[in-house]
Amino acid sequence: MITGTTRLIGHLGYPTESFKAPLIYNPYFEREGIDAIVVPMGSRSEDYPSFLKLFFRLSNAHGALVTMPHKVVTTGLVDELMPTAAIAGACNAVRREADGRLTGDMFDGEGFVRGVLRKGRRIDGARALVVGAGGVGSAIAASLAKAGVAELGLFDMNAGAAEALGGRLARYYSALEVSTGSNDPTGFDIVVNATPLGMKPDDPLPLEVEGLAPTAFVGEVVMARTITPFLAEAQRRGCEVQVGTDMLFEQIPAYLEFFGLPSTTAEDLRRIASFN
Repeated sequence: MITGTTRLIGHLGYPTESFKAPLIYNPYFEREGIDAIVVPMGSRSEDYPSFLKLFFRLSNAHGALVTMPHKVVTTGLVDELMPTAAIAGACNAVRREADGRLTGDMFDGEGFVRGVLRKGRRIDGARALVVGAGGVGSAIAASLAKAGVAELGLFDMNAGAAEALGGRLARYYSALEVSTGSNDPTGFDIVVNATPLGMKPDDPLPLEVEGLAPTAFVGEVVMARTITPFLAEAQRRGCEVQVGTDMLFEQIPAYLEFFGLPSTTAEDLRRIASFN
């Protein structure tokens, strides 16, 4: 039930037809008696900068979930950008502080990291390879650095994108060893496909799987299918894997904490989500 006291969380993007967040958050809010609601709000790119500011002028606006195509432009619309969002060059959550200032953060990478940790794998001191230095790859790299990896390999078909990401990481994590230019997974403890490769059946693999050690933890961001060809090959080599949708569900508890709302577990959210 929506009342005059309901806190409003806008899900801002365009188009809205594929939005899944309301189908996860709202059943949880209803079950827990949390007086909040996530509402899809379709804002075109040309309207978005003024709309974001206008949205937060509402007295019952509590926060915003930001999705495509607005994640990058949002970094320049908030008053304070958290380091993970600054490194990623994208922002997918905004909250209003008590003084009215807007704080932005990025949780795609946090979702990936929480999934790894909850599966009992160690990140602190590990060697990680992220293939793909776009928005999601940058976010994952930033969160892996925050979680304490000792070494981070970055690869993108656009070499400049990987090098630029490495430079942003160095500004915040000076002790982190960063390398670019190779997608060879040999010797890495954590290997992530952060590219779209795997969405189509005839896509090539993002890297040569022969270099994967059986002890490596292999993650995926593609959500079009549960087990992508890349994950299937990793499993055949004995690797533990993390599917793309894990990142989605694991980041929601982090969002809830960011918004100051009661949190829960990814498993709980999967059980109550209103979609399969």
